[in-house]
Amino acid sequence: MAIVEHMGKKFEVDEDGFLANLDDWGPEWVDYVKTQEGITELTEDHWKVINMLQDYFKKNGIAPMVRILSKVTGFKLKYIYELFPSGPGKGACKMAGLPKPTGCV
Repeated sequence: MAIVEHMGKKFEVDEDGFLANLDDWGPEWVDYVKTQEGITELTEDHWKVINMLQDYFKKNGIAPMVRILSKVTGFKLKYIYELFPSGPGKGACKMAGLPKPTGCV
């Protein structure tokens, strides 16, 4: 596992840059991933996706399938890609502090 430091905080990440421990998630991590994703400002829609992903993961132990994410948030997949340019798996799940989803490239 590698260590990433951002805004004075250290994060342990896996080989794909996903947070190793959800308990380490916080504003510094969100800012780090936001910068990596090229997102300048997080909107309410970004937070709706992030919060939904975390809630689902805490209840089920896995990230939701894209169609579930789309259904629960009410956002079309195209819009989720606009919010998170690298996609719901890589960008959104990473920002939410979740492990890399199964099947995510």
